[in-house]
Amino acid sequence: MASLISDPNGRKRIQFTGRDKARRTLRLGKCSQRQAEAIKVRVEQLVLTSTGAANVVDADTVTWLSALDDAMYGKLAAVGLVDPREGDRKTTLGPFIQNYIDSRVDLKHRTKWMLRQAQRSLIAYFGADKALRDINEADAELWRLSMVQEGLADATIRKRCQHAKQFLARAMKAKLVDMNPFAPLPSSSKPNPERMVFVSQADIEKVIACCPDVQWKLIFALARYGGLRCPSEVLSLQWQDINWEAGRMLVRSVKTEHHEGKESRLVPIFGELRPYLLAAFEEAEPGDTYCITRYRQDNANLRTQAHRIIRRAGLKPWPRTFQNLRSSRETELTETFPLHVVTAWIGNSALIASKHYLQVTDEHFERAIQDMRKPELTTPEAAQNPTHMMHATQIPTSPTAASCRHTPQENRTGAPENDDRRLLAICGDTLRESPIAPRGFEPLSPG
Repeated sequence: MASLISDPNGRKRIQFTGRDKARRTLRLGKCSQRQAEAIKVRVEQLVLTSTGAANVVDADTVTWLSALDDAMYGKLAAVGLVDPREGDRKTTLGPFIQNYIDSRVDLKHRTKWMLRQAQRSLIAYFGADKALRDINEADAELWRLSMVQEGLADATIRKRCQHAKQFLARAMKAKLVDMNPFAPLPSSSKPNPERMVFVSQADIEKVIACCPDVQWKLIFALARYGGLRCPSEVLSLQWQDINWEAGRMLVRSVKTEHHEGKESRLVPIFGELRPYLLAAFEEAEPGDTYCITRYRQDNANLRTQAHRIIRRAGLKPWPRTFQNLRSSRETELTETFPLHVVTAWIGNSALIASKHYLQVTDEHFERAIQDMRKPELTTPEAAQNPTHMMHATQIPTSPTAASCRHTPQENRTGAPENDDRRLLAICGDTLRESPIAPRGFEPLSPG
């Protein structure tokens, strides 16, 4: 029911499943095996009570709880085994956040790393011994401003505020605090156009030409031509996922696998990508599982090495190194394929694509003005003839829209010219029939 685990550093922890079916961890620190076993027995009794398997806590456990110091009792409260003591202000920031992160066994390594970034920031500002109940909204705002003063990017500050809200939301559920002081802080993801850069195919080919080996070439090609997330999806790609005949590859998405139906997606082996896949396949050793066999260590910093290669190509490293490669590919694909098809290949939504990925490029401007460069549109006569301008540029209209004419419209019904109903065509308006009063009579009023 509960597991006692001894870590190599001598510290011990107890893991158990709470009433919400989530796996939780109670950290004991350094203690003897006998002490840890005794606490494990009490924890199992409390688990039975919290899950409804037992009606009341036995008398021995009640006595044991009453004798606990505030630190140990606060740990039990933080993992939901007991209610906080009346007037207890001793549940402190450091142990609480650590227990929360340890309990989130459902999170990926990268997500936990980001939670720890927020944890370090909070503890550096407030101190590990700061009581949760002693943090108010004014304190939270001052913490945010301290990050602004450090010169952190707005996106980083927002993400840390989001995680701080997450920590205190758990404290509220455990009834350790009455309110979340971080709730008012801005934390929603905000696009930053200044960090969006379109990386042309000409530039990425320069970069690929300067790569030290075939695998680095494939890393850049998968990100730029395949639109894969790097490093997660690039490093997860296996040779068994490549269907050469069908021209498709199965991309496993670590980021979205917790969403139903989003654990993987099929992506075309685009023509620009295929040569780099083939080159890597020819160099692969027998028995290789992954397309990228190097640079798989947790401490491998692909971004730093990517910047070295980019500089070697004579280019300045751009922000969001790999995400802008995905962004550039998605922008290109939307020129040819419907958006719902492109987002299925790239692995995001239309909303996320329009907010964070799709870019306006120089080519868009060139295409917009290319017709205006035609000789017939740059003469004084053309400028004085709006009708000529309109037909030359071929401005599209809806099928039911009437075009501008200087001559009477043909009578499609064959009615005489003095008939009370004539066809009116107004430039840009929908074609419609309107009754016209004969000469000498007052105009007909509507209705």
